[in-house]
Amino acid sequence: MIKLNAKIRKEIGRRTNALRRADRIPAVVYGHKIKNVSLDVDYKEFEKVYKKAGMNSLIEIDVEGEKEKKIGLVHDIQKDAVTDRFIHIDFFETSAKEEVEVKVPLVFEGTALAVKDLGGTLVKNISELEVKALPQNLPHEIKVSIDSLKTFADRVLVKDLILPKDVKISAKPEEIVVSVVEPAKIEEELASEIKEEVENVEKVEKKEKTDDVVEDTVEEQKK
Repeated sequence: MIKLNAKIRKEIGRRTNALRRADRIPAVVYGHKIKNVSLDVDYKEFEKVYKKAGMNSLIEIDVEGEKEKKIGLVHDIQKDAVTDRFIHIDFFETSAKEEVEVKVPLVFEGTALAVKDLGGTLVKNISELEVKALPQNLPHEIKVSIDSLKTFADRVLVKDLILPKDVKISAKPEEIVVSVVEPAKIEEELASEIKEEVENVEKVEKKEKTDDVVEDTVEEQKK
């Protein structure tokens, strides 16, 4: 299990800015039937942990002075809008007996012959799936093989995915995960999008001209 060291945090409100300047991140851990605990963690250490764990892998949080380690997930993160640096973390302490819901990324593997031999374009309709499982059974990722995409008619559906044991998903079984589109269709879609954008621009310009005429007329009447 991925481990993370943390300290009990006494700073609150504006005083947490001092922590951030010291390259530490204010955090809080909460969960069912437990009291919220304010923490702070080392910025670089959390950055490494988050790259491995993301928001769907269990983290063992070692809080100074506590014998029992907290096991939880990254539930929410806040970033500075300008620097994109982490400025706050919410951890959710889990129970081994209670299922949790998280979004798990899909990892596409293999070779789609419809792309390689037929010149098609791979279209990923879904990039992540919401799963429900006990914390210890949560997958870090779900692998999707695209080897079966040999023609433009082939599809990989949700029901085709191989999921770990005791992991449930809410997506519909017949929902398309990935497919390959013919080059001509891609060109048609792009042309349609460009045409729609041009029409929208023309509508805006026409409205602006009409508004200008109305404004000029009103000014003339005032004179």
